[in-house]
Amino acid sequence: MFKRLFGTSGGGGGSRPSSSGGGGGIAPQKKNNPMEAVDKLKETIEMLEKREAVLQKKMQAELARAREFNKAKNKRAALQCLKKKKLYEQQAENNVNHQLKLQEQLIMLEGTKATAETFSALKSGSSAMAQMTKETNIDEVDKTMDDLNEQTDKMRQVQEALGQAVGYAADLDEDELDAELAELDAEDLDEDLLEGEAAMPAAAETIPAMPSAPTTAPVIRPSALPNAPKGAAQKSKEDAELEELQAEMELLGA
Repeated sequence: MFKRLFGTSGGGGGSRPSSSGGGGGIAPQKKNNPMEAVDKLKETIEMLEKREAVLQKKMQAELARAREFNKAKNKRAALQCLKKKKLYEQQAENNVNHQLKLQEQLIMLEGTKATAETFSALKSGSSAMAQMTKETNIDEVDKTMDDLNEQTDKMRQVQEALGQAVGYAADLDEDELDAELAELDAEDLDEDLLEGEAAMPAAAETIPAMPSAPTTAPVIRPSALPNAPKGAAQKSKEDAELEELQAEMELLGA
């Protein structure tokens, strides 16, 4: 009997499967896919929700039948309907508990999936950073920075050389140019003072006070009028203004 159960240790008559080679080996277990597990949980929850709706309808139907039998004075049949209603209620309560367990597992699985994806993203970022750090040699970075500083110094020297004065401009004495510029400033100041002095007499002239008009109009006789022509007074005034303008020009020229 033991031979039939466990086989012999000899030839190929044993029933123990071989772990290597041939078709008698143990089949590898299928790796669970998180997405498939999530889909399965959602399908089961949906099925339980439909079952709950069916149980609710059956409970209502049994309650309606119990009322009909009770009205017909069939107490035994009414009690049977109430018993079936209680059984449906128990199944509905179990169904709700199953839904809660599945929903809890679904929430945990979705959270675990999000955590795994976050870890995978961090791992990918770390690998990419390590690869870029490996490709960027610190010695080459230092050499590049040294070359950049050297080229910058050379460019600065070239710019300073190009900015230096050459030829006649290099021989000019800056102190002499500063002294000449100071003389020009002094001359401009003198001209400003002369212009101010020339403008002061014209501004200081005052208009003579006019005599008060007589209360009675004087009688003008034709014999009292001067014999001078009418344009003589106007001409003398123009001559005076011309002489004053010439005097101002002479002061400016001095």
